[in-house]
Amino acid sequence: MAPPLRSVQEFLHAPAAGTVVLGGWVEDVRNLGSIAFILVRLRDGTVQVAAKKKADESLFQELTKLTRESVVEIAGKVVENKEARHGREVQPAQLSILSPADTPLPLGVVDKVGVEFDTRLDNRTVDLRKPATRAIFEVRSLLEAGLRHELARLGFIEVHTPKLAGAGAEGGASLFQTDYFGRKAFLSQSPQLYKQMLMATGLDRVYEIAPAFRAEPSDTVRHVTEFTSFDAEMAWIEGQEDVLKVLEAVVAGSLAYVKEKGSAPLGVLGVDPRVPALPLPRLRYPEALEILQAQGKRVRDGQDIDTEGEKILGRAMADKGHEMFFLTEYPTAIKPFYVMAQAEEPEYTWSFDLEYKGDEMASGGQREHRIDALRDSLKRKGLDPAGFEFYLSAFRYGMPPHGGWGLGIDRLTQKMLDLPNIREAILFPHDRNRLVP
Repeated sequence: MAPPLRSVQEFLHAPAAGTVVLGGWVEDVRNLGSIAFILVRLRDGTVQVAAKKKADESLFQELTKLTRESVVEIAGKVVENKEARHGREVQPAQLSILSPADTPLPLGVVDKVGVEFDTRLDNRTVDLRKPATRAIFEVRSLLEAGLRHELARLGFIEVHTPKLAGAGAEGGASLFQTDYFGRKAFLSQSPQLYKQMLMATGLDRVYEIAPAFRAEPSDTVRHVTEFTSFDAEMAWIEGQEDVLKVLEAVVAGSLAYVKEKGSAPLGVLGVDPRVPALPLPRLRYPEALEILQAQGKRVRDGQDIDTEGEKILGRAMADKGHEMFFLTEYPTAIKPFYVMAQAEEPEYTWSFDLEYKGDEMASGGQREHRIDALRDSLKRKGLDPAGFEFYLSAFRYGMPPHGGWGLGIDRLTQKMLDLPNIREAILFPHDRNRLVP
């Protein structure tokens, strides 16, 4: 057989009356007695195969006994037919069954009957054959391509930092501990410490898109234990505003990239993401508390804003036409040791969250680049500076002012596409109840 066609576009460009080979999955078989129609699903759609019993009864019997989702190659002639999908079909001459599918299927690919989400995840390879499920990851791929495109335009380079670490970026109980040849090691919860260290090297604009891990037993639609983090760091900043300007440009540019390149998968999903106007609003922490208090949500100054508070702020800002905004200048007490405190009001920091449709997408700010201040901050947080010596050593020999962010790719995809659960945006999601597949 000739190499199989893998897309409808290839099929549409095949010469009429020419011989082609379709390679794909059997989506449906309809036996009408003297004629049978087999729908073969390629990468981007289905092609109809029309088999006549009188033309080749043996081949007809083979085709009509195919089980749905079997992988086949069917060779035949391209025939124009106005009633067929795409205006043409294939008259089969030869069949090769590469991999027959078991019956019954654990879930339907084109059936309208719904199944439990756990069933879908247990059988993710079948679930991903659904056009709408697959479209999510086509859009996600475009989102990451858009991020890389914008970052390259702004002079950033992509780096890869260790995922086994000797210390956590934030400490605490949210670390997965493992044995490293008799020593304690942890799965990386963030590349924070490493990307800051790189600011002392002359690589002054870096980013990483990579897995991160948090041992938090959260059973919500917006948390998982293994996620994809988009982190960036930039040196020689004058202040936090420099970081905000870059992040908003990168996010808005990537959404525009998705809209430009992703009309097909967005159409399958029925979604039309908005590209926000820049600059994004900056909502200071004290102003946020005033909005929450006006809405009956009591948050004491110095406390973090919980999920309910984020939703309230999201609705309040949406009423003003802003589904994306920055929440800035959080209290020092609730921020990690590496965040810079304000000189005038040291109880507040140069920090921010990027909020999108009522959820936190990113967290970042200006970092503390002075080694003495870093040591003091570690001690105030109850951390031993000796355990962070590998990190602090980078600050001994000249560290420029710098700042950056960490953003959850899974959550950004979820909110951009209005998905009900973050797990919909992850190929094989892992949480405290699910480790396989």
